[in-house]
Amino acid sequence: DATAPRACRERLNVIMVASECAPFSKTGGLGDVMQSLPKALAARGHRVMVVVPRYKEYEEAFDTNVRVTYNVLGHPTEVGYFHAYADGVDYVFVDHGAYHHVRDSIYSGERSDAMFRNSMLCQAALEAVWHVPCGGAPYGDSNLMFVANDWHAALLPVYLQAYYRDHGKFEFARSCFVVHNMAHQGRGPLDEFGALQLPDKYKEMFRLDDPVGGECMNIMKAGLSLATRVIAVSEGYAWEIATDMGGWGLAPTIRDFGAGKLSGIVNGIDLNEWSPEIDHHLDGDGYRRYEPRADAFEAGKLACKRALQRELGLPERDDVPVLAFIGRLDDQKGVDLITQAEGWLAGQDVQLIMLGSGRGDLEDALRGMEERNRDKIRSWIGFSVKMAHRITAGADILLMPSRFEPCGLNQLYALRYGTVPVVHAVGGLRDTVQQYDPFTNAGTGWTFDSAGDAQAHRRHGARHRYLSRPQRILPRNPSARFRARRELDPRRRALRGPLHRRQIFLVNHLVNDVV
Repeated sequence: DATAPRACRERLNVIMVASECAPFSKTGGLGDVMQSLPKALAARGHRVMVVVPRYKEYEEAFDTNVRVTYNVLGHPTEVGYFHAYADGVDYVFVDHGAYHHVRDSIYSGERSDAMFRNSMLCQAALEAVWHVPCGGAPYGDSNLMFVANDWHAALLPVYLQAYYRDHGKFEFARSCFVVHNMAHQGRGPLDEFGALQLPDKYKEMFRLDDPVGGECMNIMKAGLSLATRVIAVSEGYAWEIATDMGGWGLAPTIRDFGAGKLSGIVNGIDLNEWSPEIDHHLDGDGYRRYEPRADAFEAGKLACKRALQRELGLPERDDVPVLAFIGRLDDQKGVDLITQAEGWLAGQDVQLIMLGSGRGDLEDALRGMEERNRDKIRSWIGFSVKMAHRITAGADILLMPSRFEPCGLNQLYALRYGTVPVVHAVGGLRDTVQQYDPFTNAGTGWTFDSAGDAQAHRRHGARHRYLSRPQRILPRNPSARFRARRELDPRRRALRGPLHRRQIFLVNHLVNDVV
């Protein structure tokens, strides 16, 4: 029927559903994506709603006085809706006491608690288009595209089909499932399926026969199976999740997709938030904004480096390489590969700054590294948006030894700020960082192919050994630099920023000399 309100490319009503959205809530890259991507879609003419939990009071959000009761895991549950509008995007916050009482993080609690919160979020998001008067009128049924992000929202495509489309509702709505991290899937005992209050015919979509863990219920598997389209957050990650090693047990499900269902789109960055020439986090304390021009870049970058050393109590030296790590402290991010290099770092003329939080033992390891090496190592346990910006601006090199990385955002920020990314060539890191070639003067950073402890340690050590002797290679033209220009995906997020040529030469020749 040509007159039916089908989803189309011209203008969509996009409903993006996630467990977090910066600046309201954030634990990682998902929060950043949910902050920037909706604004980009709205700028392209789409009507965009973001639906996330209301974990606490947000000054920008007001109570719509809309109350709706849903059957959440067999319990009649009343939820409220709060609303805010900014940058062309409607932000709808699902309000319930279960979101207010999370403890250490928004993902804390037992598995049953998480299932309750996620089920409630997905049901409330589906009907928000009917009940919440955004701009005076609800979105309604027309031209809807629901975008579910990661396993927390994986029940949305399931509920869309089972509760609505099977009963003639949302007939022309479509769903897209975005895989930000395949490692987290919402697994549990299969006998918990009954709590979802779904028809028995859907049980097989949740069943996973794991060769290691045995039979289980897998919420992400069902979401992947019933979504209209599936998007991984980079082309490389789309390939990896279809492999037995990268699929975390769901590779057969991915490989069973029909042609065209799976695609990879690299994350972009919000240039209004991450650009050194307009970054308000660089105002004061000796930092300065700088533009990506040769004359301004050199002076601005050096000023930020000195300010960073001063703020963190490190010796202010222009000639010492400042290396940085920013990220969660867990196995995925490979921070343990950095801690293993402490003994070598202690004898070298380098400085290392690490920012992050996560596993308690890794937090303690970082604290210990600083305590034993007060003259060259600083560890900031926790997360600070301001400090993340300042470290990115002031560091010479950003380390990302992730064991796997669906996309990664910090390397994109680093490129924008002229900080050389040194990354493990996996997932989105492989897609966004090109190995520098001194013969063609092309490339955007340095990559390595193995994150094994011994090999990574060897390369890590060699890198610093060479960087401690910068006189070995200097560009003949002190202002020489090159840009990383690449149009990133249909979101039109440009990765544009200067790289300090001297830094790239150092890293590249280090590898040629030692590895």
